[in-house]
Amino acid sequence: MLNIVLVHPQIPQNTGAIGRMCVNANLSLHIIKPTMFDLSEKAVRRAGLDYWKILNPVIWDSLDEFLKQNLDKKERFFYATTKTNNLYFNAKFQSGDFIFFGGESTGLPSSLMSLTPQNMITIPMGKNGRSLNLAMSVGIVAYEAIRQNINEFDFRECV
Repeated sequence: MLNIVLVHPQIPQNTGAIGRMCVNANLSLHIIKPTMFDLSEKAVRRAGLDYWKILNPVIWDSLDEFLKQNLDKKERFFYATTKTNNLYFNAKFQSGDFIFFGGESTGLPSSLMSLTPQNMITIPMGKNGRSLNLAMSVGIVAYEAIRQNINEFDFRECV
């Protein structure tokens, strides 16, 4: 299973939409506090619809707490950021990887990305754009990771 990690998300609707996608794509969602909203907030549940109650996200009180439990896996940490030229589709994703996304206005902490800077990835954008919506970014990268590992996912038959 792939792990989507949201570090300090700020917009509940994005988090809800990401949660919905995680349920449908068989991904694990980790949310690292602080968030700019209460995780039980109606906006999160509304965006996630009835998926939120079956998502069972892993909630971490801090990035330090997450790292204490997972630092031994840092070679499989990937960081979505605008601060690199390494394109996400050139990354070699594996089951069990952690794909990190930062808060909508803050991005990821440099200290986190410095753990394995070779795993910083970006989505190509035109010159007029600064960044993409968080939920859209998660979907783009997550489905590339799924594409690369499709045989490890249990999906319903597509017609």
